[in-house]
Formats: sequence, C-alpha cells, structure tokens
Amino acid sequence: MLNATAVDALLAQLPASTEFSCASAPFTGEPLPAVPQTPVESVESVAAVGRAAQRQWAARPVRDRQAVAARFARLLVEHHDRLCDLMQWETGKARIHAAVEVQGVVATALHYAAHSAGYLGERRVRGAVPGLVRARVGYRPKGLVGVIAPWNYPLFLAVGDVIPALLAGNAVLSKADSQAPLTLLYARQLAVRAGLPDPVWQVVAGPGRLLGPALVEAVDYLSFTGSTATGREIARRCADRLIGASLELGGKNPMIVCADADVTAAARGAVQAVFSNAGQMCIGIERIYVHEKVFERFLAELTDRTARLRVGAGYGYDVDMGSLTSLRQLEATEKHVADAVSKGATVLTGGRARPDLGPLFHEPTVLTGVTAEMAVYAEETFGPVVSVHRVASDAEAVRLANAGEYGLSASVWTRDLRRGRRIAAEVVAGSVNVNDGYLSAIASLGAPMGGMRTSGSGRRHGREGIVRYTEPQTVTTQRVATAYPDRFRGPLLRAMNACTRALVAVRHRRIHDPREIHT
Repeated sequence: MLNATAVDALLAQLPASTEFSCASAPFTGEPLPAVPQTPVESVESVAAVGRAAQRQWAARPVRDRQAVAARFARLLVEHHDRLCDLMQWETGKARIHAAVEVQGVVATALHYAAHSAGYLGERRVRGAVPGLVRARVGYRPKGLVGVIAPWNYPLFLAVGDVIPALLAGNAVLSKADSQAPLTLLYARQLAVRAGLPDPVWQVVAGPGRLLGPALVEAVDYLSFTGSTATGREIARRCADRLIGASLELGGKNPMIVCADADVTAAARGAVQAVFSNAGQMCIGIERIYVHEKVFERFLAELTDRTARLRVGAGYGYDVDMGSLTSLRQLEATEKHVADAVSKGATVLTGGRARPDLGPLFHEPTVLTGVTAEMAVYAEETFGPVVSVHRVASDAEAVRLANAGEYGLSASVWTRDLRRGRRIAAEVVAGSVNVNDGYLSAIASLGAPMGGMRTSGSGRRHGREGIVRYTEPQTVTTQRVATAYPDRFRGPLLRAMNACTRALVAVRHRRIHDPREIHT
C-alpha cells in the first residue's frame, strides 16, 4: 500500500482546503486517508485554470496528444500492481476484477492513441452545387469537459471517459468520488508523467450534492455515470445551460438462455456477468430467463458454480469475489433478498451477509420464484443477487427482458448465431452480447456503448465516444460569389426550380421502380 508520503503527494493535486473527509476501507472498516474537500466557491477558479491551459493543448497536433496517451498506457502497465492495490483498498473488489479494470483503461488509451486522428479528421461532404461549392466538416473541442464517475469502477469509468476528452483537445475537470479518490489521483499523476500539461486535467473532491451543481455551471459539456435519479437532475441542470451531456445510468440487465444453448457455457458466463465486482456493475446481469427445456439443467449448474465461488478479502488472485463497497449497498442487497423471501421466493444458494469475512461482505445469491410484487423483480440491486425465471419460448423471454424502465445491456445464449442476432435486434438495450455476459461488447472499443430508455443517453467508446466531446463545424467554399444582380434573380430561380423538379423525379423513380432497386 502507499506510504504516507506517497498519499500526501497524491492529495496535493487537489485544491487546498481546511475541511477533510474520510471514507472507510471495505475489507476492514478502517478509515482511509483524509481527503481535502474542495470548497464549492473554488470550483470556478479551478475551472478557469483548465480553460486557460486548454487553448494551448488544443493547438497541439493530434499526433502529439496521441503520443501522450500511448505513454500513459505504458505507465499504467508498469504501475499495474499499485493501481490494483489502490482499487482494492478503496473499493473492496477482488484482485481479478481490479486487474481487468486496469487492462480496460490501457486498452482505451491505446485505442484512442491509434484512432483519434481518424475519428477527428476533417471530412469532405457533397456541397450544394458539386464543382462549384465544396463543404468540409471538422471537429472542434468543446472546451472544458466535466467528468463525474462513480465509486464502483474508479479507474475504468473515471479515467476511461477522460482519455478521449483530452485527445479531442479539451481540458477536463473531474470530480473524484468520495470513496475512491486515490485511484483517480494516481492515474492523473501518471498522465502528467506521460507528458500531459498539469493544468489540462484538474480534479476536485467532495460530495456530489454540493460539487455537482457547481461543476455543471463551470463546464461546457458533462460526462456522468451513476444512478438514473441523479442523471435526471444533471440532465435538467445541463438543459438549463444549453450544454450537452452523456449519461450512463442504471440497469436491470437481462440474460436469455435459449433451448439450444450450451448450458455449461451459459452458466459459466452467467456467474461472471452476475458476480463480477460483487454485482456492483451497471452492465451486470440481474435477471435470467431460461427456456423450460434447459431450465433445470441450467439452474443446477448455475447454483453449483455460484456456491463454489471463493469470497474473501485477499489481495491475491485466489479470490473470486470481494466485498461490497459501502454499507448502503450491503443494506440494499439484504433488503432485496429479505423482501423476496418474505413474499415467497426461494434462495438456492447464498442469501446472507458474511460479517465473519468483513463488515460489508454478502454471499453470492441465486433466487427463484421471484414475482412482480418483489422489489428485486424490477429494481436495480447493484449487489451479488440474481433471479432466474422459466420461460416457454424466445418470444416470452424477449417480452420479459424488455419489461421495465431500463435498457442498458443484455445477454443472449444460443448455438444458432443467426437466432442470437435476431433476438438481439428485438431486445431494448444499448448493447447485446450473444454467447457472452458483457465483456465482448465493452472490450470492442471501436463500438459505442450506452443506454436506451432510462439507462441514459450518449455513448462511450468508438467514434461516438470522442466526437461527443467536440462541436462539428461545417466550412463551405465556392468558386464564384453568390451575390447576383437583381436582373438575374428571376431566371436563376426558375432554373433552380427546373433542376429541383428533375432531381425529385429521378430520385422518386429510383426509390419506387423495382428494377432500380434490384440493380
């Protein structure tokens, strides 16, 4: 773990303050280092520092910014173990899940280091009059981007959204989550070592209810990951200022297991998708719909695999699932399980808190007999709990999967890939993984990820993940002036109308003539 001197160096990146706050280490309940709380009135001055630095940063060639990202990726790899230590200390996650998080940010940095120039490159489009008018679209940085990320992935979400914002030429103002600020500050320290100018990425710390509104007032665009309730409030505030926002919010993500699925693979994938990060994952699976032909076999294998998970507070790779991160999440998990059991649900494995392992541990839990009047049926648990349901057909599975308010992620298991793609197209979710729980979509960094319905708006990753931080600008140039003498206006308009009628006739014929369609 970091010594006191190293911790002080990290905290020195925050604005000076006379107020401090301590979170608790999930494994032990002991206090984490005291973190200076940024005064609300200081947010504007911190933002001003970033704005001043942004102009020079944006003026640098994209390839220079890409080189910084590539060096940052290398430093993340070199400091892999320290980053894992910090994440486990602050969040209580298992070592394997911390390691996957580091790899995810490395991959994101390398992706945008390789592709941001192409994503942001000026492109030519058809002008109003081909040969006379040329039109080009370029992408200008927003200016100052705010990033508010949650505690459950303090590296992947908090830093992964910063990387494309910086490569697009913006400055960034991050709000460190109160539970896990050291992980974010350590990553920022590495970014500065990689060549990022210090003022270009600023970090403030403090309660979201206080700093969130101040951050919205200070930035030109906001990236937020968190609850749907908070996302709605942020969206309202951004709308009042007429600034854009990307919001990845809650989810009650479904898995569909078809009659022809590889049951062993599906059960193994379900365990990973449900219990990674102790279920504290916005794209994790919380409900599974299994065709009646394979229901009993799937349930038996899922229950057996879940019961054999190794749960503990270790810093090695011999632990499969770690702790919940906060008392709030433990209480929410216990409440959902207790409510379900009191109304007739059955616990097949798990179902209990484990104070013998640590103050915030809960067993991985599989429920059956969950019905609509139970809170766990439709509310996001954000803990290590899954409900399994029997269905008679793919159509029933899709109908139930699409029930509720969310639409973030989903999973479909079948041996028939065409069938899988068909079902995926019917599911309301921003990403659907066929024969995988969630990793294949999030690891496909060229593809956008985000939510439908109340699971959010906007996308991270791919071209969409960096262009969101820009303002598209159209520039047209023409060979001759458009200011014509009055005596030419009438003939010119008549000629334009004739051309328009001819164009409409040609387009109409191409659309409606089957011969044109087939050719």
